[in-house]
Amino acid sequence: MLRTNTCGELTLNDLGKTVTLCGWVQKSRDLGGTTFIDVRDRYGITQLVFNDETAADIKEQARVLGREFVIKVTGKVIERSNKNLKIPTGEIEIAVAELEILNQSKVPPFLIEDETDGGEELRAKYRYLDLRRNPIRNNLVLRHKMAQEVRKYLDGLDFIEVETPVLIKSTPEGARDFVVPSRMNPGEFYALPQSPQTFKQLLMVSGFDRYFQIVKCFRDEDLRADRQPEFTQIDCEMSFITQEDILNVFEGLVRTLFKNVKGINLIEVPRMTYADAMRLYGSDKPDTRFGMAFVELKNVEKSASEAPLLWKGGGEAAFPVFDQAELVIGINAKNCAAYTRKQLDELTDYIKRPQIGATGLIYLRYNLDGTLKSSVDKFYNEEDLKKWAEAFSAQPGDLMLLLAGKKDKVRKQLNELRLEMGNRLGLRDKNTFSPLWVLDFPLLEWDEETQRHHAMHHPFTSPKPEDIALLETNPGEVRANAYDLVINGTEVGGGSIRIHDRNLQALMFKHLGFSPEEAQKQFGFLMDAFEFGAPPHGGIAFGFDRLCSIFAGLDSIRDVIAFPKNNSGRDVMIDSPSTIDRKQLDELKIKTTI
Repeated sequence: MLRTNTCGELTLNDLGKTVTLCGWVQKSRDLGGTTFIDVRDRYGITQLVFNDETAADIKEQARVLGREFVIKVTGKVIERSNKNLKIPTGEIEIAVAELEILNQSKVPPFLIEDETDGGEELRAKYRYLDLRRNPIRNNLVLRHKMAQEVRKYLDGLDFIEVETPVLIKSTPEGARDFVVPSRMNPGEFYALPQSPQTFKQLLMVSGFDRYFQIVKCFRDEDLRADRQPEFTQIDCEMSFITQEDILNVFEGLVRTLFKNVKGINLIEVPRMTYADAMRLYGSDKPDTRFGMAFVELKNVEKSASEAPLLWKGGGEAAFPVFDQAELVIGINAKNCAAYTRKQLDELTDYIKRPQIGATGLIYLRYNLDGTLKSSVDKFYNEEDLKKWAEAFSAQPGDLMLLLAGKKDKVRKQLNELRLEMGNRLGLRDKNTFSPLWVLDFPLLEWDEETQRHHAMHHPFTSPKPEDIALLETNPGEVRANAYDLVINGTEVGGGSIRIHDRNLQALMFKHLGFSPEEAQKQFGFLMDAFEFGAPPHGGIAFGFDRLCSIFAGLDSIRDVIAFPKNNSGRDVMIDSPSTIDRKQLDELKIKTTI
């Protein structure tokens, strides 16, 4: 080893020792007779001192050291006169006797410090320099710790880690595949896996009753903060289990991660059905760090006893916005009655954005003096507004925000408004964690573009046994044995009990629009395997990048990935994707105008 110690471990207990350190020059301070150099490695920073006792040639050499020079120094550990208690090594320094420049460095394009002056695109181009900064390095250390804890926990429960293929078969369901041409089979293509789904089910047929893998997956889809073209899953499957077993085992995994990585003891993770999540929050991944559950004033699907139709009023005229709406719904923003007209206009502009698409916002102030003031006073009298306030369990000082329209759209719009209010009121604290199981998803969802049903999760998800008959009469009402784990409004894991019977799997493919021939061509290998004693099984996959970003308190997963892509799916550091040589294309029998 070139070094005896790292730059983050020496303390007053090491006084008098002769040590050798290696690292990068963080900064240099030449005070004339004395020069101080901070040397850094991934473990920390140690101060070096070159003073009157240092040989003249070494002092001169120290003066030419620039930022990010790689150096090796040998010297004695002494006590610092001007201590820095903010760092572990801040009470000592090294009186340097020997200095060797291992490599010089150009001036870096941005400061290699916690607070850098480099923009996102510049840091992405020089990602290897960005990785030297503490915040990014600490994120990767956190990721490493989480991976180790996952492996320890699952190994302790007899799970076996098995690697599955990366070159597989393209399937039409789910997101768009990345495809890889086969040179040895001209005109045919592999696909990169979106998930090891069928392979882990085949492992259950093989008798490996507890499988896991921390695995790369690939989806050719549009990117955003929590999505990359390649991402990592904690992929798991179990045999001879029920849904309750899955929830208990993997709730235990999440609680172990929080305890051992974050030092947080989670209480039991609550559960909510998909139907309740959509009704109360307008989202299948509700952020439950704060309240503001939805309150319905009108719902055409409910009787008057269930939803008292409080939009009817005794004002001067009918209010067509409410009269024509399928759903009138709102949230109670506690202690916000003092919002100004400007603030309310900002909220209205927010929900009118094309991404949300609401047409307007109705508000009701419950003033501190007990009076009620709304944006629709022309249509409703004081008694009407009191009924609204009662429905919202409002108190003086509260502000009620209402939307009206078609039920599916208006719930999604109110969800966006609720999250925005949570942001404005500081209720979405990144150091607060609120996990939630969401259960009983619909098995199928209707796609207007293709005019057919698609699997909400994937075509191997088992329907609730009591709902199977509805596949023929009302497929949209069939519930799945499916579950998602949500933390702070982000889906971090999802899974299901799988179909393990060939006939039921064939029925599922039928309702997804597959002909028997298409089903056999795409998934015949799996259905054939089901005829050789497939056990009942189920599993879950966690988005490891998302989980790490939540633990790190980040909005984007990019900073917990060593070498991420940008929003265009490009790696600007290595300039990928890129064109390839005509000779390679000819070998692959690919004709192109590139």
